[in-house]
Order: sequence, then C-alpha cells, then structure tokens
Amino acid sequence: MLPDESRPPTDEDPRPGGSGPSRCYRHPEQETGVGCSRCGRLICPRCMVNASVGFHCPECVGGDNRRVRQATTRFGGQLTADGALVTKVLIGINLAVFLLAAYVLTPWLSEDLSLFSVGPQITGFPYGVAAGPDQWYRLLTATFLHVAPWHVATNMVMLWVIGPSLEAALGRVRFLAVYLLSGLAGSAFAFLLAGGFMNSLGASGAVFGLLGATVVMFKQTRTPLGPVIALLVFNLIVTFSVSGIDWRAHTGGLIAGTLTAIGLMYAPRERRAVVQALTVAAMAGLVLLMVLVGTARYGG
Repeated sequence: MLPDESRPPTDEDPRPGGSGPSRCYRHPEQETGVGCSRCGRLICPRCMVNASVGFHCPECVGGDNRRVRQATTRFGGQLTADGALVTKVLIGINLAVFLLAAYVLTPWLSEDLSLFSVGPQITGFPYGVAAGPDQWYRLLTATFLHVAPWHVATNMVMLWVIGPSLEAALGRVRFLAVYLLSGLAGSAFAFLLAGGFMNSLGASGAVFGLLGATVVMFKQTRTPLGPVIALLVFNLIVTFSVSGIDWRAHTGGLIAGTLTAIGLMYAPRERRAVVQALTVAAMAGLVLLMVLVGTARYGG
C-alpha cells in the first residue's frame, strides 16, 4: 500500500514538516515509497516482510499486532522447523530399546516389559497384564520391544517412510497422539481377545495405526490413494499369512489410527480444538474399556 503523501506528519513518518522524501520509520536515512499493508508504516527493503498482499513491517510480523494469526499445519498443529522430529525420536527410542534388550538387559526386558498375560485357568492365578492395573504398563512398553533385527528394521523403515509426511500435516502433538493411541489400542485389543495366554511385542500396532491415518490424510487432501492402499494391503497379507505375527495388535492399531485420524482431520475449523481433544479422549477411553473388560474376563 503506497503511503498518502498529503497526510500530516507522525512519529512513524520522519519527514520534516511533513514534506520531503518518504523515509523508513526504522531507518530514517533510507528513502522508501512502500508502506506496511497492515498498519501503514513506511518501510525500506531491509524491513519488508513478504505477505499475501504487499509487505508487512517487523512489528506486525513479530506479534505486536494481536490481529495477526499464528500459522499452523493443515490440521491445526504448530509449525516447526523440523517437521519429522518426533518420527526421528521414536525411531531412536525403538532402536535403543532393541539394543538394550538384545545385548545388555535381555532377561529383565523380555520378562517384565513384553505384553505377557496368563489367566488363572493355566497357572491358578492371573499373571502379567491379566493381574491388574499394576501390570498395565506392559501395554505401552511392549510397543518398544522387538524380537530380532529384521523385526525392528521392518517397523522402523515403515515408520520413516510414512511418519514425516503425517507428522508435518498433523503437527508433533497430534502425530504423537495417533502413534501412542494406535500402539496402546493394538495391545489392548490383543489382550482382550487372547489375554488368557499370550506374549506379544513390537511397534507394528502403532505403525499400522499410522498407515490407517495416512489413508485418511490422502483421502482428505485428495491425494491419489493407490500407493498407500497397496502398501496397506501388502502388510495385511503378510500379517494374516505369516505365522507368529500378532494379527490382533495389527488390526487394533489400524482401526484406532484410522478412527483417530478421522476425528483429527475432519474436525470443523471453527471447533477444531474441541473436536480433536474429544477424539483423543474417546480413543483413550476405548482403550481403557478394552483393558477393563479383558481384566475382568481373565480374572485380574
């Protein structure tokens, strides 16, 4: 917006007597013919900040003007310099836990942190997750354990392939919520169906949840679904055709991730925060319900 040369002089328009060349309000020695498109201050090239229309001054960009809205990710998350930080941290934690379990603390980690559950019909008393709330931590810790290098490598490659784009769209907090809720739901669903005698571990439930969330994101953003559907179908075929894979954890994680993503990504903009918070709370409540029913079923 070009300044009005006939307006009276102000503190922000350093022109003696209101006449003479237009000068930047921050750099009086610099002549300029450009004003901030928001507040009208005269600004030189050093002070110009590109805006959707014209230029803004540093004050308007820096937040002194409260009418300036903070930019967010597509689904309401906070913009960050590294859009894949949480993905990298999760991969690092999984790899570190695997190395500890494989080479340092094998007996303790395998016995006390896996999704192990035995009902009283086998041992005479419940053990593991079935024993009650003091053992429910296994629902989470089991999602960071893996049985072999190929197991952790497969899950971490999948996490690296689908994690960054999903994290960039959701933001760190929402992405982490989808990951953790998917992992917990996978563990809870496995316990609900097989808690009488089971031992399961791995991040696959969480990864399947991210796959489901990616399908929802592609659908919502009208991105071609072919590649992600093919990846999902391939993983489902492996899940149900290879022995030793806990299909319950995969299925539970997939369903949880998909439903959570629907709530996060289709929330109306004017009520986005409320709907997203209720979505996360509802999924956490569903996980708790499955665990309570499973505990009652297996005698905890």
